[in-house]
Amino acid sequence: MRVGCGFDVHRLVPGRRLVLGGIEIPYSLGLEGHSDADVLLHALADALLGGAALGDIGRYFPPGDPRYKDADSLALLQEVYRMVKQAGYRLGNADTIIIAERPKLSSYIDAMRERIAGALEVQKDRIGIKATTTEGLGFTGRGEGIAAQATVLLLDSDECPGL
Repeated sequence: MRVGCGFDVHRLVPGRRLVLGGIEIPYSLGLEGHSDADVLLHALADALLGGAALGDIGRYFPPGDPRYKDADSLALLQEVYRMVKQAGYRLGNADTIIIAERPKLSSYIDAMRERIAGALEVQKDRIGIKATTTEGLGFTGRGEGIAAQATVLLLDSDECPGL
C-alpha cells in the first residue's frame, strides 16, 4: 500500500467557467489557470502521482505549455491514472476536500463523485468528497479563491488483481 497527498489552489476571476470535480458549476466567477483550473482534480492528480512516487502534475502538464491551454482536467486525471497503473498501482480509495466559502457545493458532490469514479475506473463508494468553508477567514473566506486537498490509498496491482 502507498499513500499520496495533493493540494491545489486557484484564484477566482470573472470571465471563466467554474469547474470542480469535472462538473461545471453555475457561478459568477471561475478559476484562473492555464487549463480549466479544476483544483479538486489537480489535487487528486498530485496525490496519485505522489503515492506512486512519480512527481507532480506540473512535471507532466507544465502550465506554460500551449498543448494544455484550457485543457479538460478530467482528461489529465485519466492520463495521470494511466501512468499510476503503468507503475503497478491501482486506486484503493480517495478522500478529498474542497475549501470554498462560495458557491455552496453540496448539490454537486454526488455528480463529482460519479465523474471521478468513472475516470479512475472505480466504484463511486471509493471516492470521498467533502466541502467546507474557512468561516470567512483567509483568501478562501474572502471569496478570492478555492483550494482543494486530496489523499489517496494506492494498492499494488500484483497483490490486488481484482481491482
